[in-house]
Amino acid sequence: MHNAYFQFAAPANEPVYSYAPGSPEREALKKQLAAFKAQVFDIPMYIGDKEVRTGKTIDIRPPHEIKHKLGHFHEGDASHVKDAIAAALAARTQWADTPWEQRAAVFLKAAELIATKYRYHINAATMLGQSKNAYQAEIDSACEFIDFLRFNVHYLADIYKQQPYSPQGIHNRLEYRPLEGFVVAITPFNFTAIAGNLPTSAALCGNVVVWKPAYTQVLAAHVIMQVLKEAGLPDGVINLIYTDGPVLGEIAFSHPDFAGIHFTGSTGVFQQMWKTIGTNIHKYKTYPRIVGETGGKDFVLAHKSADVDITAIALARGAFEYQGQKCSAASRAYLPSNIAEAVKAKLVAELKTMKMGTTEDFGNFINAVIDERSFDKIANYIENAKKDPKAKIIAGGNYSKAEGYFIEPTVIEVTDPRYVTMCEEIFGPVLTIYVYEADKFEEIMDIVDTTSPYALTGSIISQDRYAIDQATKKLVNAAGNFYINDKPTGAVVGQQPFGGARASGTNDKAGSALNLYRWLSARTVKETLVPPTDYRYPFLKEDK
Repeated sequence: MHNAYFQFAAPANEPVYSYAPGSPEREALKKQLAAFKAQVFDIPMYIGDKEVRTGKTIDIRPPHEIKHKLGHFHEGDASHVKDAIAAALAARTQWADTPWEQRAAVFLKAAELIATKYRYHINAATMLGQSKNAYQAEIDSACEFIDFLRFNVHYLADIYKQQPYSPQGIHNRLEYRPLEGFVVAITPFNFTAIAGNLPTSAALCGNVVVWKPAYTQVLAAHVIMQVLKEAGLPDGVINLIYTDGPVLGEIAFSHPDFAGIHFTGSTGVFQQMWKTIGTNIHKYKTYPRIVGETGGKDFVLAHKSADVDITAIALARGAFEYQGQKCSAASRAYLPSNIAEAVKAKLVAELKTMKMGTTEDFGNFINAVIDERSFDKIANYIENAKKDPKAKIIAGGNYSKAEGYFIEPTVIEVTDPRYVTMCEEIFGPVLTIYVYEADKFEEIMDIVDTTSPYALTGSIISQDRYAIDQATKKLVNAAGNFYINDKPTGAVVGQQPFGGARASGTNDKAGSALNLYRWLSARTVKETLVPPTDYRYPFLKEDK
């Protein structure tokens, strides 16, 4: 019998463990890291009820210790994309018909498993596979993913409760169906939480999913799939495959049952996918939902009233946590001339104290960038800056890939506010600073607003409330997440829904009800309790 209304109250954010010396979580995490390094992972694809091993394997190596092999995963081809789509469509009807509180229970159980039994598994996998330090892994792969799972259930409960007005004699209601077809989730390397949220948010709403993670995130994706299976996710609801992106796109985006894409990655890839979907629009049963978050060139704007220490630490943390490999990372800074020298001195001094090395050494603030391709791209920006008279390296600038893909936190000062490293997304530990005349705040805001095509995150550092108000209004379209007297990173589920516009994506705000609406298709049902039996309206009667 199904005759109750189910309410899921707003959860609290998952507490963040400190991993301080002597803490039990520190010892537990170190033990799990050692256990993972002592084994060799053989990671299959998960298609329907099968674990698929192709024999075509790709090694998994820590970016900070490239000589060590953690294991391998089995790469698929076009046939596995087709199999995954078929498995998803085979599971669709039963999953869509499953009472929503039963679907919710799967993901709430997954959240509990990650918070307890698998907390150190998922953190260790992220630390080793993606070169995140203990704290960055904790706030991402454990806490943020747990929050996504719990808050999404709460938001969906609120959505389902939204019903239209019913006047006397009529009963109106809204049904929230899943999309008609399958959803593709393409997820990035840099956040395990994003990798978990993109497929699960769509699945919670009753959709079936084909999930392709970045190859450099497969180890943590494998742990996520283990958790979901233990939580009771039915076979075929989420199918995890490792194939080349164009192979997936060629098949999925030409399939008549393609219903949506949930994407985080590069702007170029997203634009190409959108173009392909548009070209194939006549093939689909329904207009697909296109949801993407694609990167940023995020700014910190300091006003002449800004506190020196606050500004310097916002830059140090905002630019260099996780080696600047966050879509929200501070990448360009605008410092007023009256405090610029003091801020730079403080920042350079702080960078000298940052240790760099493996994630297993908890004293290291900086670890490796994700892979050789990324390393070479970042190093090229640094080398070009060294040769350019309009740029000066004031901190860092060194790099090596002898043991791992290590790049020092690097600060470039430029004389041209539209210098290349002020405009292009680098996605690494490189911050570019431009010093402006302290009394030209209006002019610098125009430059901030027009320099980059992106509009993801940004911040204003100021003790002048009028300046804060001015920047908040002037830069209204420059950042989907705007921070006042803080770094432009660290959005928390339930507190700061995340997403940007312009070239940064569709601004569908992961971690909010706004995102879930994209995976639902509403149906209005009107029931007339006493239907009319005569077509004639009163106005048709003759005047007497």
